[in-house]
Amino acid sequence: MATLKDAAARKPVLATIRLIVPAGAARPAPPVGPALGFYRLNLMAFCKDFNARTQKYKADTPMQVTLTAYKDSTFEFVVKSPSVSWFLKKAAGIETASSRPGHSNVSSLTLHHVYEIAKLKQADPFCKHMSLEALCKSIIGTANSMGIAIVKDL
Repeated sequence: MATLKDAAARKPVLATIRLIVPAGAARPAPPVGPALGFYRLNLMAFCKDFNARTQKYKADTPMQVTLTAYKDSTFEFVVKSPSVSWFLKKAAGIETASSRPGHSNVSSLTLHHVYEIAKLKQADPFCKHMSLEALCKSIIGTANSMGIAIVKDL
């Protein structure tokens, strides 16, 4: 439970902004510029920090960013890994998912692919509490809804 001192030390939140920005490619142009400029946040500080944090990823990897803007024009942000559907599409080598999932499969992946994606997603701050088995089941469900068959061996 938060104490009175902790509550007084918290900064008042102005907004929470969610963006999808390519790894290492944050610049003051849209979509970053208008979203942060509206709240009078320092665009260059965000771009430099984001690009430094995402330099280990391949270029054009869509990174999910949750930015918390405070009333004193400061901000904090959390960078999440790409979505499971993006990982599945890259692993399967497809551009789009099936238009009729459950009726036609677009591609197939092995359980090893699912395990590797689960290991990557487990490093995400919001998935740390989930077991590897639960993450694998979730990824298999996402793959089924996209029309990607999961097989034991190819």
